[in-house]
Amino acid sequence: MNKFDDIRPYRDSEIPAAMRRIAHADAFPLIASFVYPHLTLQQVRERIESFKTIREFQHDTMYKVNEQIIARSIAEFTCSGIERLRPDEAYLYVSNHRDIMLDSSLLQYFLVSQGFETTEITFGANLMTHPVVVDVGKSNKMFKVARPGGSMREFYQGSLHLSEYIRNAITVEKQSVWIAQRNGRTKNGIDATDQGVIKMLGMSETSDKIKALAELHIVPVSISYEWESCDVLKTLEVYESQFMRYVKKPGEDLNSILTGILQYKGRVHIQLCEPISVAELVAFENQTNIAYHKSVANLLDQRINTAYRLYPNNYIAHDLLFGNQRYQSMYTPEQRDAFVHHMARLDRYDSFDLDRLREIFLGIYANPIDHK
Repeated sequence: MNKFDDIRPYRDSEIPAAMRRIAHADAFPLIASFVYPHLTLQQVRERIESFKTIREFQHDTMYKVNEQIIARSIAEFTCSGIERLRPDEAYLYVSNHRDIMLDSSLLQYFLVSQGFETTEITFGANLMTHPVVVDVGKSNKMFKVARPGGSMREFYQGSLHLSEYIRNAITVEKQSVWIAQRNGRTKNGIDATDQGVIKMLGMSETSDKIKALAELHIVPVSISYEWESCDVLKTLEVYESQFMRYVKKPGEDLNSILTGILQYKGRVHIQLCEPISVAELVAFENQTNIAYHKSVANLLDQRINTAYRLYPNNYIAHDLLFGNQRYQSMYTPEQRDAFVHHMARLDRYDSFDLDRLREIFLGIYANPIDHK
């Protein structure tokens, strides 16, 4: 048994069996009609069953998934910063996290379009429950990340195992990896790197803390959505979290994935930021480990927040939240009316404090201005 068999994606040898399972799953007709709208169900089934490698599945099916998402729910999709990177180098892409699936999926689409190989992708164990999700995810280079839980020893062992896996993928397998800057999506519009993520990355190389991060070739990634993915759902979660420990409802994660895919997102931009350099890490060399992790996290935050692209909705929300017209030159009356109309979706939750709901909702869009 391989050391990482418990979390790794599928290998090419496992793809044919996974494709057969996907092609005969109950959900397949719905998936097929979305990805290949111009083909019959039998044609799609035969196409899926013909794939023998991960690359075939990704460059055909997953590429078309992203094409459909962009065509149906994105007005303009742009990316920049690829000129900073080399196609023959393996990187650790550390991204802000706004949507469960799209943050990483859209990046893969862009990388392929530019002649780069796709990355492996962290995927929460809580999401790998439905058999079809498992097969599609592990056929798409997703590897399992256990959520914190159990004893401190179990948490440490799990973090070390993940750290070793990521280091092996990048330095030995020469395979790039995507990871979110924090556990779970940001719900309040504030993108902040969890120092625990930086600590985890260094756990697998304790002899030299500079080397531990430098050899991972960290690239901060900033993704910006004009219309925030799952904005209403996030508002409700933050609201309920104020009064009790929030417990996800059955099927909630899947609902968020589908909402993120289908909800109109307007313009979407991905910025590949300047990679973290050895010189920048050496500047923190004399700090304690705790201070070092904090400094690196702050460095990522500076890159990600500076690169975050603001849209009229952000300025509208800021003015509405603070009751002024400070940014009125950044949007039109029509754009303001469209935003207010969109926010009116909260009115159906009249059993809640609607003023508080609106305040949370506006914060999702307004906070990036104050943290840029």
